[in-house]
Amino acid sequence: MHTNESAENYLETILILGKRKPVVRSVDIAEELGFKKSSVSVAMKNLREKEHITVTKEGFIYLTPSGREIAEMIYERHEFLTSWLTQLGVNEDIAAQDACKIEHVISKESFEAIKNHNK
Repeated sequence: MHTNESAENYLETILILGKRKPVVRSVDIAEELGFKKSSVSVAMKNLREKEHITVTKEGFIYLTPSGREIAEMIYERHEFLTSWLTQLGVNEDIAAQDACKIEHVISKESFEAIKNHNK
């Protein structure tokens, strides 16, 4: 289940948008991330080919089980790391930016150790 940072960000964005909207479309993702629709289309094609998403004929985007697993893992890391850094005294905006970087490179083992240490 190896994915690159860009794919993980797209999957996380689809998950987050899906919590706020009844359906997610490429235009919603482009708007949320500030990307061109053409860039998002290429990314959605790649995610479809890797079977992380499905796209209906109406253009509605849904996470597959593998896509949801990745998205939820990244989202959990982002939420936890942002909160943890904020509790350590880091400015909330900086904490969120740093968490977004860390969430993609930290190993599962290290992340679990940090979570367990903070229980």
